[in-house]
Amino acid sequence: MVMKVLRQNRWVALLIGALFVSLSLISLLGMQSKTTEGKEPKQDMPKFVMAAPAPEGVPDLYVKAASTQQDREPVNILSSIVFQEWNKPGSKVHAFSNGKGIGLASGNINSKASLKTADEKKKATKSQAADGKPAKQKGTHVVKSKAESLSPPTTLFFTRTNTLTQDQKDKATWTYDLSAEELLLLQKIVMAEAEGEPYEGKVAVANVVLNRLRSANFPDTITDVIYQKHQFSPVANGRLKRVKPNEETIKSVNAALHGQKEVKDDTYFFLSLKLAQDLTVHHSRTFVKKIGNHSFYK
Repeated sequence: MVMKVLRQNRWVALLIGALFVSLSLISLLGMQSKTTEGKEPKQDMPKFVMAAPAPEGVPDLYVKAASTQQDREPVNILSSIVFQEWNKPGSKVHAFSNGKGIGLASGNINSKASLKTADEKKKATKSQAADGKPAKQKGTHVVKSKAESLSPPTTLFFTRTNTLTQDQKDKATWTYDLSAEELLLLQKIVMAEAEGEPYEGKVAVANVVLNRLRSANFPDTITDVIYQKHQFSPVANGRLKRVKPNEETIKSVNAALHGQKEVKDDTYFFLSLKLAQDLTVHHSRTFVKKIGNHSFYK
């Protein structure tokens, strides 16, 4: 009887079938909900771009456009967090980002001049750490001796074998009064003999003149020592009269007069092996040292 009714009323059969399907789906969903109860839903983790090392030079504060939208968005999100947390007023650490990535930098990154200054200080510190001494500034003149800055003395002090400093005058066995004319003559002979030589070489030439002045084997005045025949070539060729002492020569002579010694007190000769025509001194005297182009002998 029922089947007969269903055949006659097909729409009723369709309605009953749909009802059964709905009940089945509701039952399945209820079972799935029970099995997953108490567990957190699984979420997709955001993708982040790895932060690049701090770039050299001045960092760009703006994030450059990434090659794809997938790369661009994570960088913007991460950089915004970093900038908010670190780029606060008065903070000593600042965030930066550019095409290479993001990172942190110390100091004021808004000032290119401050970054350059910090870099220069870092290099200077490394230089100081390398040799254990403060880094020298370019062009700084290194003072060889305190005597360089002193005025020339008017009286020289000697013993029989030594030239003394002004502080050792109590030990002197004899003294020598230095006139302005002889001071200039001493400066000129040093200039004429050692103009192209290093500072130490100029002091050494002045030492030789003073050693001869002290020695009993040479004349008793600076003028006579310099003009002694066949001793100083600038006297013979006239160069002594033409030269004008420069600042370094004047300082080197002052240093020698105050007792600075680049050669020993028994050094009485010097010559340039490249220029000298007479090598008698080289073959007959004892070599002491070489300074620049000059070889010194006793």
